Parts: sequence; structure tokens; C-alpha cells
Amino acid sequence: MTVYTLGSINADHLYRLPHLPALGETLAALSYSVGLGGKGANQSVALARAGATVRHIGAVGADGLWMVARMTEAGVDCAAVSEVEGASGHAIIAVDAAGENAILLHPGANRQIDAAMVRAALTEARAGDMLILQNETSAQVEAARIGQEQGLFVVYSAAPFEAEAVEAVLPYLSLLIMNEVEAAQLCSALSLTFEALEVPHVVVTRGARGAEWHDRAGAVVHRAPAFAVTPVDTTAAGDTFAGYLVAGLAEGLGPEAAMRLASGAAALKVTRAGTADAIPARDEVTRFLAAQPSE
Repeated sequence: MTVYTLGSINADHLYRLPHLPALGETLAALSYSVGLGGKGANQSVALARAGATVRHIGAVGADGLWMVARMTEAGVDCAAVSEVEGASGHAIIAVDAAGENAILLHPGANRQIDAAMVRAALTEARAGDMLILQNETSAQVEAARIGQEQGLFVVYSAAPFEAEAVEAVLPYLSLLIMNEVEAAQLCSALSLTFEALEVPHVVVTRGARGAEWHDRAGAVVHRAPAFAVTPVDTTAAGDTFAGYLVAGLAEGLGPEAAMRLASGAAALKVTRAGTADAIPARDEVTRFLAAQPSE
């Protein structure tokens, strides 16, 4: 089974700070680094490190070819990443001493993806393959529609959260991933109860209370725990969770096992500074989970 990712590719400019700056405050950074990021690239790298076969659909400018090379080195098939005119996407990330972050994003080439690029990239996709999307590119609705038409299991990781973007892709989704705040915001925006969301499967992450999988067909709820760690950098934790979750499903794990795998990977990620480069490998996650107390 192949997992396709339509997703952003960003250069992450990471600044470590003693605290996040207040309005009007000038603050000297403690350190600076540049790395591979973007929610799409993060999720594709997480998928590859979890052991999935993953093909990325995206776009960069000439300044972003190093990011494509980095993704390829991580095991991601980047044949469907196009080089376009203009700047690649990039993010300015501030991380404080507690590991919390604030992010300024320039979409760049990520907003130049069109339906023709997506359709060409999915030419070899087969029914039962998977497609995961996030809200940092153009052509989300077109991709979700094409994916559904071709019989793919279509996943939407609803971040950065915009209720209108989620509503636009809802008719084509197999699985929607949100945190509990986003779930409440979506239901409020659509004037619906959570139970009335017309998506076959919904995963809601609840921080220290773990994650829940809601199976609409049988009104079944599956649960998985969170793991206590000392955070260093929470950036890309959600992307790591989403990528590992989808990888687990692609290899045939059930909802609880896939969520537990994803929670372990996300827990390890927050103990490390960085984004895509800091996402753990599958063997590291396996060892981490084996060391956790029995539930």
C-alpha cells in the first residue's frame, strides 16, 4: 500500500528564546538553525520513518531543492514535487525554554499547487491506497475529491485549523484528525453536534488524556494513552502523530494500536529540538513503547 501526501514543504528558521516575545519587545535569540519543515514534509518524513511507502505531492522554488534532497534521503519519493517560480515556503519559529512555540509562516510555492499536478501525481494510485492532506497548500479540495473518486482512504489533518477549509473537504474524507479545541470550533462553526459530523472516522487528540478514535458506523470509541515526557520542543508533534497514525493504518494496525504507535512517536519527538529532522525512527519508537508501564 502506498501513502500519498499532498503537503507543504518549508524551510524552518528556528530561534531559541528565553521566552516568547511580548508585543513590541525586541529579544535576542539564544541560538539559530535552519531545517526542513512544513506540515506536509513533516508528515511524509514521519510516514517514511515509520516504515510506510510514501510519495509526496508538493512544490518548491529553486531555493528549496535542498529540502527535496533532504526528504529523499529520509525515504520519501519526491518525484511529484514540482519546481515553480518564486520562493519556497518558509517559517520563522520561536521556541521558549519550556518548549512552547510561536510560528510565522510564508506559504510561497505551497500555494502554487494545482489540480493538474495532483491528478498527474495520483495516476498510479490504486483503490485502497491512502492520501493525507493538511491546510498549508492549495488544491486541497480537488485532491480530496480526486482521491475519493479513485477509491483512496482520504485523511485530513486539520491544521493549521480553519473551519471553512475543513468544511470544504468533509464530503470526501475517510478520516479527520483534530485536537479537542479544533473539534469544538468546527462543531460551533457548522452548528452541529460532534456526533452529527458526517465523516466515517474521526480522531481527536486530547493532550495528556491521550487520543480517541470515533468510528461512526458502529458508534464505537477507541482510546489510546498519552505518555509523560519532559518537553524540549513541541513543534511537529502533531505532524509526527498524524504520520505515524496513517503509517500504522497502512500496515494493517487497528485504531488503538495505530494511535498508541503515533502517541509514542509524538512523545519522543517533543524530547528533541527541531522539526522533520527530529522525528524518531520506528525502532526508537518500538523501544520507547516497550519501556512503558503496562496499562
